[in-house]
This record gives sequence, C-alpha cells and structure tokens, in this order.
Amino acid sequence: MDTEAVRSFVRAAELGQLRHAADELGVTQQAVSKRIAALERMLGVRLFTRTARGVELTLDGQAFLSHARSVVAHADRAVDAIRPGSRALRIDVLGLRSAQAVILHDYWRSHPETPLDVVTLKVDDPRLAVAAVRAGDVDASFRSVTDPADLPHELRMIHAFHSPLELVVGPRHPLASARTVTPARLRGHRIWVPGIAPGSEWADFYAQLTCAFDLRVDAAGPNFGNEVLLDILADSDDVATLVGSRDRYVWPAGHDLRRIPVAGPTLAYPLSLILPRENPHPGLRAVVNHFANLPPLPEDTWLPSWATVPHRGGGAGHTPR
Repeated sequence: MDTEAVRSFVRAAELGQLRHAADELGVTQQAVSKRIAALERMLGVRLFTRTARGVELTLDGQAFLSHARSVVAHADRAVDAIRPGSRALRIDVLGLRSAQAVILHDYWRSHPETPLDVVTLKVDDPRLAVAAVRAGDVDASFRSVTDPADLPHELRMIHAFHSPLELVVGPRHPLASARTVTPARLRGHRIWVPGIAPGSEWADFYAQLTCAFDLRVDAAGPNFGNEVLLDILADSDDVATLVGSRDRYVWPAGHDLRRIPVAGPTLAYPLSLILPRENPHPGLRAVVNHFANLPPLPEDTWLPSWATVPHRGGGAGHTPR
C-alpha cells in the first residue's frame, strides 16, 4: 500500500478539499487526485464523493479513515526511528553489573534526556558481537577483537576505558587483611574465574595474564553465576577471584568479603567499543567523550598485547566522527 496515497486521503478527508490537502503536502492537486484514485482502484471502493464544496467521504471512506490514520502514524514513527538523533542509542554491554553498564549509567544520570537502550547480547565470541553491529542490531558493542582479521573494514574498534582489577576474597583467606596486593603476592593462590569461555576476549586476557605473572587462574567447574561464586568465596580460606574495580557486586553482610586493589603493577582490563566506521549513531560522540573524564591509570599498569591504545590513561582514545 502506498503510504503517501493513504496520507493524501487522510488529509483530504480532514480538510474537505483536494487543493488544501495538496498545499499542505507540498504537491499539486492533480498529484493528490491521482494518488487517491490509485488507492481507490487498489481497494476496489470509492472513498470520496465529489461535491461543489470539495469532497465528502463515502461510507467506505468513513470506515477506512481511522485505519488510514493509523497507517500514516505508524509510517511516521518508523521514519522517526531511523532519523539521526531521534532513535535511541543501542549499546551492547557484557552484563548489567559490568563496568560498561556502570559507566553508561553514570553518563545517563548526567544526561537523563539521552534516549539510551542498554542491552546484553549474551554471546561469548566477539565475532558474534561484531556481526550484530554490522547488521545494525546494535549501534555499538563493548567488545574487543583480539585478532584484527575478525574486524570487517566497515567497522572500527576504539579504546573506551581501562578497568583496573581487584582481588575478592573471604574473611579467612590469607590475603584478607591486605590493603593492596601485588601480582607477585598472588602467585600460588588459586584464582577462580568460572565462565572463561574458549575464544572469548577474556580467555585471551587471562591466558596472557597467567603467563606474564605466573599466576594460577582456572575456570574449573560449572558457572552457576556471581551469587554462587560469592557464597563460595565467603566460606573459603584459599579461593579468590578477580573483578573489575567498577563492576557492581552485592553480597549479604555476613559474607564479609574484601575487594583488594592489585597494584605494583596495576592489572587492567582494556575495554573497547566496536562501532560502524561510517555514520555511527550521533549519540555515541557524547558517550565516548564521557570516558575521557575517567581517572587515569598509574604509569606502572599492565595491559594485554591487544590493548587498542598505547597510552595508559583511563579515558577514551578516539572519538566517533
């Protein structure tokens, strides 16, 4: 169905004259007449009766009018949904308690007028997130592609921010009283990180981390979620885990868990943003600029080899055009 023909019908019905409808729509009266005639042929009914005063709806026209208004309204909303600056910015994050979601929430609290849609694609393979950005399912994804060959030319990956790591232990762990810990002090301790999916960016991160500092990081056993992990840490005297300093975790007060910064050097997880190379969503610029205001990292920070910027600052390296 030709939506412009339906729009011409609606305006003619509301204004009572083809000429007035044509003036409002910015076309000739003949164009409006042809559109309505084509619509009548398609529907197989007469929608108007021509009178000396203009046009009047037939019974079929009256029955069609409310539905025609809905067609026009839906068409207008569809166009608005893809008009630059009017469609909500849709960003994929690894989890709603992750550092990415926390930072986005901080941004949104400062800019509550921003239409923002935060989603989790629930995929481990970063290539699947790349495919979602490429297909337009999301405007950007907080993922890192560690192999440049997996990033299509029409997409690019920019540095977003770094997430320093913290050690989480229970009250009976040997390191529970430490104010900070060095990577060297972690040697020999079991660092349990369930859910390290093969082929994921975090699998590559932990592989490089264990090699660089001779750490004992394992993902043995099923991943029953953060709540079960925190329960196990609270009762253990030898199990620890690593989390991002901005990741949000909540546990019962009786767990008495400790979050201990890792320093000397700081261990940081680099967070990148994958987005279209051409015509990214206009709302991305302000979000990426927000990252630049995050506190910088110490000079002695360890990053994996695929970190997307050479500097060790906390903010964004590049701004979407």
